[in-house]
Amino acid sequence: MTNSADAKLSLWSLTALVVGSMIGAGIFSLPATFGRATGGFGALIAWCIAGGGMLMLAFVFQTLAQRKPELNSGVFIYAKEGFGDYLGFASALGFWAGTCIGNVSYYVLIKSTLGAFFPIFGNGNTVPAVLVASVILWAFHVLLLRGVKGAASINTIATFAKVIPIFCFVIVLIFAFKGDFFAANFWGVPDLARGGDVSHLNDYGYAGHAALAMAPAAQPESLFSQVRSTMLVTVFVFLGIEGASVYSRYARQRSHIGIATVLGFIGVLCLMILVTMLSYGVLLRPDLAALRQPSMAGVLEAVVGRWGAVFISAGLIISVLGAYLSWSLLAAEVLFCAAKSQSMPKIFATENSRAVPSAAVWLTNITIQVFLVLTLFSDYAFQLALELTSSLTLIPYLLVGAYALKLAWTGETYETDWRGHKKDLLFAAIATFYALLMIYAGGLKYLLLSAVIYGPGTVLFILAKREQKAELFTAAERIVFIVVMLAAIAALWSLATGVITI
Repeated sequence: MTNSADAKLSLWSLTALVVGSMIGAGIFSLPATFGRATGGFGALIAWCIAGGGMLMLAFVFQTLAQRKPELNSGVFIYAKEGFGDYLGFASALGFWAGTCIGNVSYYVLIKSTLGAFFPIFGNGNTVPAVLVASVILWAFHVLLLRGVKGAASINTIATFAKVIPIFCFVIVLIFAFKGDFFAANFWGVPDLARGGDVSHLNDYGYAGHAALAMAPAAQPESLFSQVRSTMLVTVFVFLGIEGASVYSRYARQRSHIGIATVLGFIGVLCLMILVTMLSYGVLLRPDLAALRQPSMAGVLEAVVGRWGAVFISAGLIISVLGAYLSWSLLAAEVLFCAAKSQSMPKIFATENSRAVPSAAVWLTNITIQVFLVLTLFSDYAFQLALELTSSLTLIPYLLVGAYALKLAWTGETYETDWRGHKKDLLFAAIATFYALLMIYAGGLKYLLLSAVIYGPGTVLFILAKREQKAELFTAAERIVFIVVMLAAIAALWSLATGVITI
């Protein structure tokens, strides 16, 4: 794709990239995922934390687009500019690997959705499911090689198409909302779990309450644990917030990057909260937790019948395929820009006759194919892909926030214009703290699994440095590399001995 005026992306195309990247598999899994983890109160706290933290990150992307207009493909270039070559490479590798595994989760969820109608697909990780997903993967590969601009246009159409079923879901649930259900769910249904009076729920057709009421008392989970168990999910559903920043070199106006990021984020956040909270007013938490993914289909089916599941399932397939296209574009663009800035081997900077980074597209889709095969060996393929994607992407997010914090703290770019300095410093500090908090909430397991990719993946950095005949590591970078490799070894040992399972 060229940088001529007619090839530039408008504000609405950039916003559609953000929305299209964020609305994918995650939103359709929210009812069951939150139902298993927490009640309404815990969900509100989780969304306040996630919404506040990601909004600060959106503002950080907006600020950096204005303060550093010469830096493109912001996800990794900010890390390189602020903290050196190796952390810049690690940011690019983490974001790229996260998008690849995120795309795998999309395929798993599509096949799980079809599995509700065609048992041969199971939960999305059967041999027939992987074979069909592979066919779709390489069909998209051909589309991507035909041109980024055309693919971005298709994404804009798909974004509108997939938002319609979600709006319909929200409207139906507003009319079906029952205050008694929501009140019972607010604290995670503690009265029901201890055999309390549930007779008043008979009027609403809840058939499962009797068995639940006779169940032995369960030890209530702390609110902190409930909220913590939702954190990686909230990160996953917001992945894609950097879409406009990654495509900054294609924006008609630099100011559109920040505007598109904030507009897209606010719209998607409102939809996420509505889908989660309204579901608590339709089914009790045990029923929500028992739904198969995509659980949004099960919720609507409980309200309107079987056609509701079919409707949401069709919307999910459109949504996921559109989001897959967005994420594939983002992945290839990051590899391409990283190679252009000498953070990756120069082969990934090659373009075909349509100005598409073809080598980057090939590596991305080959990697997705490998992970698709690996899903055959995981009992919880979707959940694993979701949480590992979040963990991998949090490192680049952390480095973006830290770079903005460094600029504001040192006063760089503020020498002649101090307007908004204190605000930028506060937003960057909150975004950085939020990323650290999410890494902690994710736990040691996913941090170690991430190291399995970051450590061996360093071979690409080594190849790039050898091409440039440059020094491999600085003293500080060597220490970081050693720590990452030790973590990767620990993860592999834990997998081999069964300490960590996937």
